[in-house]
Amino acid sequence: MCATLTHVDKAIYAVARLSRRAWDARMESAAHHRPSAHHGDGFVGVIYGDIGTTAFRCSVAEAVERNEFVQVQHETCGIVLGRVDEIERKTDLSLDRAQLLGDGDPIDVEERVSAQISVIGYRDDRGLLQVPRTPFRAGEPVHRAETGTIEEVIGLTEDKKHGAYVGLLAGHEVPVYLDINAMVQKHVSILAKTGGGKSYIAGVLIEELMKHHVTCVILDPHGEYASLREKGKSPHGAARFHVDPRAYAEVIQVFSPDTKVNPGSRPLKFTLSNLDARDILSLTGSARVRTHLTALRKALDLLRQATKDYTIRDIVRVLEREEDPQNASLIDELEYLSEVEIFAKEGTRIDELVIKGKTTIINLKGVPPDIQELVVNRLATAMFELRKLGRIPPMMLVVEEAHNFCPQVGQVASSKVFRTLASEGRKFGLGLVIITQRAAKVDKNVLSQCNTQVILKVTNPNDLKAIIASVEGLTTSMAEEISRLPIGVAIMTGGGLQMPLMVEVRPRETRHGGESVKVIED
Repeated sequence: MCATLTHVDKAIYAVARLSRRAWDARMESAAHHRPSAHHGDGFVGVIYGDIGTTAFRCSVAEAVERNEFVQVQHETCGIVLGRVDEIERKTDLSLDRAQLLGDGDPIDVEERVSAQISVIGYRDDRGLLQVPRTPFRAGEPVHRAETGTIEEVIGLTEDKKHGAYVGLLAGHEVPVYLDINAMVQKHVSILAKTGGGKSYIAGVLIEELMKHHVTCVILDPHGEYASLREKGKSPHGAARFHVDPRAYAEVIQVFSPDTKVNPGSRPLKFTLSNLDARDILSLTGSARVRTHLTALRKALDLLRQATKDYTIRDIVRVLEREEDPQNASLIDELEYLSEVEIFAKEGTRIDELVIKGKTTIINLKGVPPDIQELVVNRLATAMFELRKLGRIPPMMLVVEEAHNFCPQVGQVASSKVFRTLASEGRKFGLGLVIITQRAAKVDKNVLSQCNTQVILKVTNPNDLKAIIASVEGLTTSMAEEISRLPIGVAIMTGGGLQMPLMVEVRPRETRHGGESVKVIED
């Protein structure tokens, strides 16, 4: 092999001053006369220079791209997988020469192309991922990685029974599956800048959960997810993903506190008589719970002695009769609740919302932000309490615009329950999917509990810091890649994946409801 390589080096890498056209001709000729050991088998180049056990440089004879996987033979470990971190073209063309000769004529240029490769490792006899303990040999040929090698070393398995098919490994036709059990047990975060495709990939994930009959509740502030009931269009290039359009109307139900704004939704109401004083105060979002608790309990006791059905207005009247100046702020809070009309004699039962194997969308479009917080807080709290008792099935709670419901700075009505869900929900089979465009604005106690992370393009420096701090095993080159990710490509980690991977997200089967509105039509 070494003698063959010397011949290749002489044919391809001996570089002299020659015109661009002559160089191209020489390369083409060398490709035709290259020994058969390298011809047509994905040969990339050879290892050179100072070589370590975790990284090395190689010459580049055939076009290769950043983040592509390569493989190389190690003298004791066998075939080892690596990833292209950076590609560099070194030339002798100076700025002065370029300015003198930049009139369109051929320019004599001496150039060399090289790549920086980071070592991922190999599987030992026990199936454990290892990195070589001794350096590779200089002159060892580097090849494009074979599919079998990638799947074995990275640990990708096509587990259709327990896995959510999310796309293809970027640059390769290798399907990527996320373990659904791992997602429910350890939570998921989907992070991207505005327009980065977070709602799109959330739709992909929810389609997979519906296929596997996972019970889901989606908190949808903008009314984007009802489109999961409709069949999508087959986009250009969808055939390579083996995805066909389909609809999921039969497993979806939609509820909304405001059915006028969201026609076609079932009404979401709370039964006032089922709530105790603390529950009502949590709905008001009052900061003075202890101050108001006794007065509210007393008012409720008086009403319950007289009737089973009472309204917020009835509670206000009882409090007003007390003529206690401390009740003034509580009365204001309750009167606001009365105007919102979220109470009814027969409220929506949680077991109507959470049905085994079904997906429920809570459409909050048109509902004021403070009322959204109250609704989300009440629902999340009730689901957690009932899940602890085993009264509802194991489930996923999908939270869109999560920075509004569990912010890093300040408190909202639902802040406390999401911290509890993030830390304790996995014990009881209640998983979270946190979706946000501002990672830095989400409570870090919640974000750090998400072990499965889907990261799309993010450019805000504060958000990048928050993401890098919360993701384990993210290499420096992968972290730098986040701000350069093209639309449709995500970095995924956790969910059964043994390292962060770049994944080309598969097309949606359903219609995407989060598309931007066009001011000027095509």
